[in-house]
This record gives sequence, structure tokens and C-alpha cells, in this order.
Amino acid sequence: MKLGSQLFNAYLSDYHAANHLFVGYSGGIDSHVLLHLLAHIPALHSKITAVYIHHGLQACADDWAEHCRQVAQALSVKFNVIHVNARATQGESPEEAARNARYQAFNGLLQQGDVLLLAQHRNDQLETVLLQLFRGAGLKGLAGMPARVTFGAGILCRPLLDVPQIEIQNYAQDQGLQWVEDPSNQETQFDRNYLRHEIIPLIQQRWPGIDKTVTRVAGHCAEAHTLLSVSAREKMQRLFDKDKQCLSIAGLLKYDVLTQQWILREWLHQMGLRMPTQKVMTAILCDVINARPDARPEVLHDAHKIQRYRDGLYVLQQQQPDLQQIMVWPKAKQILFLPNNGVLVCQETRQGIAQSLWQQGDVCIKYRKGGEKIALPKRSGRHRLKNLYQEAGIVPWLREQVPLIYINGVLVAIAGFWVSADYYVENKPCIRLEWHPE
Repeated sequence: MKLGSQLFNAYLSDYHAANHLFVGYSGGIDSHVLLHLLAHIPALHSKITAVYIHHGLQACADDWAEHCRQVAQALSVKFNVIHVNARATQGESPEEAARNARYQAFNGLLQQGDVLLLAQHRNDQLETVLLQLFRGAGLKGLAGMPARVTFGAGILCRPLLDVPQIEIQNYAQDQGLQWVEDPSNQETQFDRNYLRHEIIPLIQQRWPGIDKTVTRVAGHCAEAHTLLSVSAREKMQRLFDKDKQCLSIAGLLKYDVLTQQWILREWLHQMGLRMPTQKVMTAILCDVINARPDARPEVLHDAHKIQRYRDGLYVLQQQQPDLQQIMVWPKAKQILFLPNNGVLVCQETRQGIAQSLWQQGDVCIKYRKGGEKIALPKRSGRHRLKNLYQEAGIVPWLREQVPLIYINGVLVAIAGFWVSADYYVENKPCIRLEWHPE
């Protein structure tokens, strides 16, 4: 069926109630066609904002931004330019860095009820699946790009994903559209461009419908991945301790190795990490989970450390706080941000540190040096923090990071855990400090 606004409008009927429609608009043919189609749907026109992501990587980027602005103006839709830092960091390819910067910028735009529309089409899906295949991806990678997925506070939609590129080109020519050509799209040192210009044309000579076939395969993989993920997520949630933010190792070991891997992937996804390589997964299973209970092995993954303590498997940020730092708590502040160590929140309560002492004294935050002791309510003697941490089962790597609260130079509380018996009161206006490490 020929691509047109009427057909497109029917496909997008679910989004007529959206608050805003943000269109990723690079000025290229695909995103121009997407924007043109949307702009000719009266029910959606007022909701549209074309968004140009300025990567700053091409000398022509400013000219492209101006071209996009003029096109948006001609279509009477709102327009926005977002400048990003797309320079690759260590371990990132230029393509990955640009994509990450682009999606991060889009993520920051969306609010509840908003939709982001991107112009990837069936040939892009073919390239994506082949790249994932060559990289040894599993089901999730071979599922390619989803047509619709939750993204930030809103939804990401790819309405052209089942449309072949030739239909997009025909539409652009029929409508007399003018678009920009990014010269980097011809540089075959990039994997996707090499596939596009050197490999896929050869495959299509033998199998002309390969884009449709591979898209169908991606759909099968997506369905299989969804079924397995749902099952693994249910198991993971039964093993996950929300209070300690860890996964039960004993519970994990009740499953076969393949199920363990699925559970671990769901856990890492919930913790906000990228999917691990098979090498990382093997290291977690062999070096961490099956280590001696008293061992302290760790695996590095996605700027985090994966470690065990007793029966728990934990994810930790690699960045650590400056343990020599002393922070003064400003008067009247309810929240104190701790560099690389989360936040402290001051809560009003009826038992804890007296408000009068808190308000009148000089409050500062320090970290453990060693040898600190504290008296606890309803317990005799003074106790070394080292012993209290062991008794409470606080993981070893967290013990040095627990904020210690000093008032007028005296240790009065260990944030989130204990208040000194010398400063503990009940049935009076008090404050309690909650520590949120992340």
C-alpha cells in the first residue's frame, strides 16, 4: 500500500491523545518524510515539535540545523535544536557515542503522556539485526528495534519500521521534498555503512525480499525474548531484597545455569546497567557466585562493580566518595548531597536527635577513620563501629562510606543506623537522618 498521511494517521490513532509529539528530525530523507506525513494530519499538527540534535561533529551541522528550522517553519510546526556532546569516551565507538548522546537528549524532553517518533525503517531494521548477529547477540539483540517501547517518562515509537526504504524515497520524490545528505553516511569504515553499501546490496541480489524476511525473524525473536524475560523477571523479583538492594545467591543457585543467566540479566537491567557480554556473565557465575562465602571477588561491568557479601549479590558504582572530606550541614537545609555517595535527608520525628541540639549546634559529616566508638540506647558500654557494622551485616565496602554525624565535634549518630545514647531522646521534637546511597 502506498505511503500517505491517511494510512499513516490510521496507524497513529493511539497517539491522538498524546500531550506532545516530538519528532527526531535530522534533515535527512527519512526523518523529513516522517515529519511531512505527521504535519499533514490535522488532529496531530498542533502537538508536533521537530527536534534537531546538534552533535557538533560535522562542519555543516549549523547549516543543517538552519535547513531543519526552515522546513519546520514551512510546515508550521514547532522546532527545537538541542546541542549535545557526542565525543566518544574510552570504550565507545563514534557511532555509539553519538547515539547515546542523542537518546539522552530525547529522554530529557519527554514528560508523562509525550511520544517521541523516530524515522527508522525496514532497511534500518535489517542492518540492526545483521550487526547484532555478527556481534554474537542473543535474542534481545536479534529482536532488533521495537516499533514501540516505554522511553523515559513517555513512549518511543517508530511508525516507519515496517516500511521499505524505497517507499520512503518514492514519497519524498512525489512530494518534491528537499533534504540534506550527511557525507559520513558514505564512510564505510563505520560498520553500519559498510553493511549498507557493500554487503546488503549483494545479499539483495540473491534474496530481494531479505529486509522483510529479517524483520519477520526479528519479530519472532522479540516474542521469544518477551516470554523468557517475563518468566525470569518473576523469578528475579522473588530473589531480590529491596531493602538491601541485593539478589539472593542461595535462591539463584536453585535454578539451572541458563535460568540463572536470564535472572541475572533481568536483575542488571533493573539496576540500570547495560546487558553483560557472555564473558562478563561467565565471570559473575564462576568467579563471584560460586566463590567461597568469605571471598571478596568482583567483576567490573558498565562502570559498576558486581560483588557478593554473605548470601547477597550487589551492584556498586565504581566511583567512590572522598573519605577525607568533611562536609558542613547548612542551617535550615533538609537535604544534603554527598559527592559520589547519595544524599542525607533530615526527617522530623518524635525520637532521635533533639531538634534544639540539631538547630543550635555545628553539624558536620565525616567518614570513618577507625577506632570510633558509640554508646547505644538500651545497651551497656560503648561499641566500636567495626563491631556494630559486622553485627548488623552491613556489607564491607559500604562501611567506610556510611556518613558519621558530628555535632560540636562529637559523634552523635551513624546516618541511617544508630543515634548515640548520650544524645537520644523520645517524645520530643526530634530529627532522624536517612541515608540514600544512590
